[in-house]
Amino acid sequence: MLHLLKLCVGPKEVAELAANQARRAALDPPLRHQTRMVPKRAAELLDGGSLYWVVAGFIRVRQRILDVREERWDDGSACAGLVLEPELVLVEPRPQKPFQGWRYLEPAAAPPDAPRGGVAATGLEALPPALRRELQALCLI
Repeated sequence: MLHLLKLCVGPKEVAELAANQARRAALDPPLRHQTRMVPKRAAELLDGGSLYWVVAGFIRVRQRILDVREERWDDGSACAGLVLEPELVLVEPRPQKPFQGWRYLEPAAAPPDAPRGGVAATGLEALPPALRRELQALCLI
């Protein structure tokens, strides 16, 4: 098993990512993310791997990768289509510096899933999203 790590460009919160994906999935199913480079280790990704999203400087959420397809951009050039499970699984936030493209993420280096079952947010996660972003921008958290 192997995972991918990718920056979420645009949305500053997980809820925005979820809304964008829901719109795209309704217009052009199945839900997928297109990327220029085709992962050479696709078989390992399909063996239970996930796409971990970096949202506003933190690894915050993951989605299971269901398939890796060869697709085409609107201009006809080749790209990879990562077919994703629609469910977004919150993970324990971990800071991540920006990078281009995507990176492989070994399972041992992946952040664990956040607790489920109605456990109230504590610490930094309990802060309102706008305040948390401001503190991040000031490098205070």
